[in-house]
Amino acid sequence: MATTVNPNVSSRPHHTLWGDAWVRLRRNKLAMAGGIFIIILALAAIFAPLITPYGFAHQDLTAILQNPSSKHWLGTDGLGRDVFARLLYGARTSLAVGIFTQIIVLGIGLPIGAIAGYAGGRVDNILMRFVDVMYSFPDILLIILIKAILGGGIYQLFLAIGLVAWVDIARLVRGQMMSVKSRDFVAAARAMGGMGPYITERHLLPNSLGPIIVSVTFNVPRAIFTEAALSFIGIGVRPPTPSWGSMISDGYAVIFASWYQVFFPALAIALLMIAFTFLGDGLRDALDPKLRH
Repeated sequence: MATTVNPNVSSRPHHTLWGDAWVRLRRNKLAMAGGIFIIILALAAIFAPLITPYGFAHQDLTAILQNPSSKHWLGTDGLGRDVFARLLYGARTSLAVGIFTQIIVLGIGLPIGAIAGYAGGRVDNILMRFVDVMYSFPDILLIILIKAILGGGIYQLFLAIGLVAWVDIARLVRGQMMSVKSRDFVAAARAMGGMGPYITERHLLPNSLGPIIVSVTFNVPRAIFTEAALSFIGIGVRPPTPSWGSMISDGYAVIFASWYQVFFPALAIALLMIAFTFLGDGLRDALDPKLRH
């Protein structure tokens, strides 16, 4: 029997899972706007020496507490330092703390959650009780304690935040593993002789990546805000390294005379957190299994 070809059916292959998610993500204007803002801010932070002629520690004692002008776009602080330059260099700190802490979070939470979710039983119970103990401590107080033990450097700050923030990702990974391992293709892999590490690497983790990516995206602004809060109270990034939180703290004392010292760093924190929130919302919708064709 001769077959007929429907001209209305495209002959090109179907989108892959990630390709289809990218198509949906591009249709989300807020998510794309958030991603573009993050990229622009990252490029501005990297090429800060080419954008502004001032260094973050450069002082001009003849231009203390000057209002925004053509020479100093966002004004100067109490030491005559250019606020715009410090804002750009401070973006390096904020983006670095957001990214590197998530690497630490994944390095700790991912294996713990994967082992607990796949093994189950007593192993799961022991690991989850440890997670519950870590979850019971107030984040800020535990970060301060860890930082006091490790030291006051910026890398110690990244490590302290990461050592506290991994519990949520561990719970998420465990839940995803327990959900995926009950599916038929995992049972088939076991029947064919697949061992635990192989099944976890080839089947469980790839099918759990969507929620993990979304969670990491939402946790980045949380880490940024934590660093800003610690710098605001004076136990975050050490001066003269700029941080948006320390800039707000420095400007708070003269807020009525130089409002811009508080306004612009606070606005930068708000915009960056909103951008990551929009991007996280877009990724959640794009990777939602209910929207897959």
